[in-house]
Amino acid sequence: MIHNQIPTDIHFMRRALELASLGQGSVSPNPMVGCVIVHNNRIIGEGWHQKYGSWHAEVNAIHSIQEHDLELLPESTVYVTLEPCTHFGKTPPCSDLLIEKKVRRVVIANVDTNPLVGGKGIEKLKNAGIEITTGILEKEARWLNRRFFTFIEKSRPYIILKWAQTADHFIARLDFNSRWISNDWSRRLVHKWRGEEPAIMVGTTTAQYDNPRLNVRDWTGEDPVRIVIDRHLRLSPSLHLFDQTQTTLCYNLKKDESREYIQYIKCASESTFLAEMMVDLHQRKIQSVIVEGGSKFLQELILSDLWDEVRVFTSDQTFGTGIAAPAFGGTLIDKISIKKDQLLVFIPVTDSYKQSIYTR
Repeated sequence: MIHNQIPTDIHFMRRALELASLGQGSVSPNPMVGCVIVHNNRIIGEGWHQKYGSWHAEVNAIHSIQEHDLELLPESTVYVTLEPCTHFGKTPPCSDLLIEKKVRRVVIANVDTNPLVGGKGIEKLKNAGIEITTGILEKEARWLNRRFFTFIEKSRPYIILKWAQTADHFIARLDFNSRWISNDWSRRLVHKWRGEEPAIMVGTTTAQYDNPRLNVRDWTGEDPVRIVIDRHLRLSPSLHLFDQTQTTLCYNLKKDESREYIQYIKCASESTFLAEMMVDLHQRKIQSVIVEGGSKFLQELILSDLWDEVRVFTSDQTFGTGIAAPAFGGTLIDKISIKKDQLLVFIPVTDSYKQSIYTR
């Protein structure tokens, strides 16, 4: 790479990442991908993967080019946040399209670690005589697609733990009443998150005492798949979770049973319960899960090292006594004030690639 190309490559890759992020909540289990096509430092086309099963970013970017600019493609550079695919899925391979259009150069942020691609796209483009540059804004792109990479590399969903706690670190009163610790704006943000993740999970106690709906109400977005832990099937069928208004998975130790919107999945034993659940969620192509409680189940996931991100709202109110918030160790990567609430975001200490984005 010519050294003076680097600032230009970063500039246009940053735009590609902005476009990729527009696919949040719509493309899972596919990754979010953005693409920018540049001729002589002028963007002539751009696009992103907009919905699972629809055209990929490269196709949308090429389709966006004005007819009088199509002849410029052989002299253009394509910036794409993830290695172009080589396999036939729901759409044809993007690498073949770039070769067909005879683009001059392709700049890639992340090499795809999916075994179906895994460097094959880059090799195919190189063999066609296309100049390749990789690693531009690599860490930022990997963070954007952290759900995808975790799903591929760890064979489980990306797990986000979320809770609200008082200033004295309680998530509920002794009678399990937790309404309302966080403020209206914080709760609205939570509904936004629900629309961005394919699934949402709660433990037995939270399901019993809070009777949550686990849908998107204060924001626009698709309702996530509901997941409830009910090992011994003690929960009442009259709870909102079982109202059959959206897909619900119930992991338990008693039975396998399928209804129209409710599926009971039996795990073999208590000792393998969490591991079996993760395998099943992976097989169902659920790329990420946001876990909203309760404290006991959250702590179980933390102790089992089954988490990738923690989001904690801390209010200014106190309970004095109650059910303690989970204990964990992590690296603080973000702090946001939401009126009188403080939102803190943590990642595991071992996730160095994420930490490096925030410590440069």
